[in-house]
Amino acid sequence: MAAIELDAVTKQYNDVTALQECNLTVEEGEVYGFLGPNGAGKSTTINILLDFIRPTAGRVQVLGHDAQKETQQIHERVGVLPEGFSTYGRLTGRQHLNFAIGCKQANDDPDALAERVNIVDALDRRASGYSKGMSQRLVLAMALVGQPDLLILDEPSTGLDPAGTREMREIIREEQARGATVLFSSHILDQVESVCDRVGILHDGGLVAEDTVEGLREAAQAEAMLHIEVEHLPDNTLAKVRSLSGVSEVSANGTTIHVSCGDSSKTAVLTTLDDVGTSVIDITTEDASLEELFMNYTAKQSSQSGKADPEARA
Repeated sequence: MAAIELDAVTKQYNDVTALQECNLTVEEGEVYGFLGPNGAGKSTTINILLDFIRPTAGRVQVLGHDAQKETQQIHERVGVLPEGFSTYGRLTGRQHLNFAIGCKQANDDPDALAERVNIVDALDRRASGYSKGMSQRLVLAMALVGQPDLLILDEPSTGLDPAGTREMREIIREEQARGATVLFSSHILDQVESVCDRVGILHDGGLVAEDTVEGLREAAQAEAMLHIEVEHLPDNTLAKVRSLSGVSEVSANGTTIHVSCGDSSKTAVLTTLDDVGTSVIDITTEDASLEELFMNYTAKQSSQSGKADPEARA
């Protein structure tokens, strides 16, 4: 059974279409990265899943329940870390967690939750004294209450330092190992790449690409950067490599050659180096980043729709 299903979902605000016949399926137990530029419809989608807003048309199911008719059943099984959530300054961290535990009718231990997100020392302090990162950790702990079957994390690393970001990724992996499904929305693309099983790119209210990161690379025919250290660099080496089909960029730094090319050209590059009479000492490959893929897909979609390229922010 799918954890999330959107079938031809459309959402209109007067003359603005936020979602246009959007189809999305997130399977149980996977970590799904949800990406898109500002205005693409990500927040609208999340709000529809939680029945905070209603779609204009289409069908929405969450954990096998109708999102509009069985909202309570869904909320009991979902943990949410919303973007921009504000804590209540007069309440302590413990009071926040006890409130979430009471709402879920769960039996979680506030101290254990605080330890998991590393705010034990601040648990009995008022939230008004929390930094942005500490508040984000607290809200994550609230989302974890009741061992939810689905975690919806909207920009979960906001305000976190590198150590906090690393801990957040570890928690996501732990939740997946427990059997939870995670919908992970973030504009920090390397974080999405590091934890997600699949990635969906939303643009102009529709899903324009969906696959594993590696699958997106293959579908986009994205180039890789080869860094090749050679024994010596004959005069005609760069020109020979540059003339190869599928090679777009060649440069050298000392005896290290940098070649941007498609997968099908990698063997030809190495063969050419052998032909010019130099030996390869070492080679490393740098695949296209998720950010490059994101730009590729959104730029392509904008070109097809006749619009200007969007700003690359999720």
